[in-house]
Amino acid sequence: MKTPLLTRLGIVLAAAVLMLLALPYYWQDNIFHEVAGTAMLVLLVAHNVFNRRWYAGLGHSPLDARSVINRAVVLCLATVMLTLLVTSVMVSNTLFAALALDNSFRAKQFHALAAYWGLIIVGAHVGMRWTQLMGIARGVVGIKSASSVRTWVLRLAALAIAIQGVRSSFALNIGSKLFLQPLPDWWDFGESSAGFFLHCLAVAGLYAAVSYYVVVWTQHAKRVRVTDNVAN
Repeated sequence: MKTPLLTRLGIVLAAAVLMLLALPYYWQDNIFHEVAGTAMLVLLVAHNVFNRRWYAGLGHSPLDARSVINRAVVLCLATVMLTLLVTSVMVSNTLFAALALDNSFRAKQFHALAAYWGLIIVGAHVGMRWTQLMGIARGVVGIKSASSVRTWVLRLAALAIAIQGVRSSFALNIGSKLFLQPLPDWWDFGESSAGFFLHCLAVAGLYAAVSYYVVVWTQHAKRVRVTDNVAN
């Protein structure tokens, strides 16, 4: 595996960690939140620079179901991250205080809204690339042959993560956060700070599993159509 690929994966992983750390604003000092969020956005810009060839090839790649879903997810992710960038400048109290345009409660709401939608869309984005990621992981550990046992273990793990993701969605009141509904309470970090991050990972894992199996289903449906056309 070439070093540039490791660099790109490291950038993505670092951005994901920073996103998780920046989510619980009321658990942190404002300066930490702003530094973590700004660093995450800088890493995402670098990630897009590394993947500029993907954008250049959009006009030449085939428009099958998987490609359409992938483009929709990337567009949603770009929209969310752009919203985070704009609202970050608007509500900044430290790093961009001189540029702050609107520090109102509504602007902060939209900033939080983009952050939690980002958690879900990042999960879906990972799921769209799960096959490639598993291929990289197999290369790292030296796995060269297929294994039905390993496949089923991974499927059961995905099911367990998805179930926990549903439970975690209720634990974090994700539905309320995604639609700007007022919340009666917030996470009790004094009781368990690790629990918050584990719930966030489970929610992201849920949507990674959903997007992955949507792609699997669309590819299976395509193969069935091709087989039927050949048979007829």
